[in-house]
Amino acid sequence: MIKLFAGLGNPGPDYAATRHNAGFWWIDALARELKTTLLPERSHQALLARTTVHGQSVWLLQPQTFMNHSGQSVASLARFFKLQPEEILVVHDELDIAPGQVKLKRGGGHAGHNGLRDIHGQLGSPDYWRLRIGIGHPGVRSEVINWVLKKPSPEQRALIEDSIAHSLRAWPALLVGEMDKASLLIHTTRPPRPKPARPVPD
Repeated sequence: MIKLFAGLGNPGPDYAATRHNAGFWWIDALARELKTTLLPERSHQALLARTTVHGQSVWLLQPQTFMNHSGQSVASLARFFKLQPEEILVVHDELDIAPGQVKLKRGGGHAGHNGLRDIHGQLGSPDYWRLRIGIGHPGVRSEVINWVLKKPSPEQRALIEDSIAHSLRAWPALLVGEMDKASLLIHTTRPPRPKPARPVPD
């Protein structure tokens, strides 16, 4: 079961609306769903909320260390509360997935994502769950840094917000460890809206 939901991003207003902060957006949405508030927690270098759902403690975390040092915050809280990697879900932006799509997986490499790279090192294990929020790729590797640190277009932001809302349906299943059910909810896309019928010529 997932006990720690950690969303990745960069702190401060300059970064709040950038693609790299998609993990923060997801955690904000979950906090609204659970009617809880993230507050500064110096000991874990994070914004943190702790709540109880069906008798189980749940933590929502947004590291305030900047992306490249996300693992300091995640590992600090995991050690303090004796959480295992498989009880942690890290929510992050994903270049290799188109805006509007979200993927759930456990383990694997960091694929060059500096936040995941640091979490790997600080936890000493890659065996945590990841929720990968698609932000798309600029098409040129040299443009990746600029891409993730810029705001998405209004159209792309709407797609990302829709994907966040869609994947949030899975949080109850994630919480109780029904990962197959959560995967099905997350990976099943909504059917496209039917196109209006064309008028029949007289």
